[in-house]
Amino acid sequence: MPNAFLTFFYTGLSPKAPGTAGSLLAVILGAGIIRYISMETLVLLSILFTLMAVKQINAYEATSGNHDDGRIVIDEVVGVWIALILSSGTLFQIVLSFAFFRLFDIWKPSLIGKIDKDVKGGWGVMGDDMLAGVVAGICSAGTFQLFGYFSNTLLK
Repeated sequence: MPNAFLTFFYTGLSPKAPGTAGSLLAVILGAGIIRYISMETLVLLSILFTLMAVKQINAYEATSGNHDDGRIVIDEVVGVWIALILSSGTLFQIVLSFAFFRLFDIWKPSLIGKIDKDVKGGWGVMGDDMLAGVVAGICSAGTFQLFGYFSNTLLK
């Protein structure tokens, strides 16, 4: 069974929507880190967690023979943190980052799905969620900017 790190404090053991449970805890912790510590800390934690996760996922897969176990949600954690890094600040942006990340993580369009299917091992598990986080962060930032532009234009 995956450990507390890979299941992100056992949120991956949630009987329903473990990826969403892990992402929700991650977005709460990530927003807190940005607000009360620093953005740089979240960036460094994302890098550290990625490297640790790849190693632990490779070890888990070697012993279990199970690729991308649904209980492993550390990939969602890093993905949603990447989205927050690219587009955080307001509560609206945090909510957008979470929503877009879950959309792209579940839908897996284009290269996100290709990574999910074709890349094996820890980098395969982590890679699709990392790219989903990049796309989610960009979409969140863009939506926030468009919302601000149209709200300012319509209110004048």
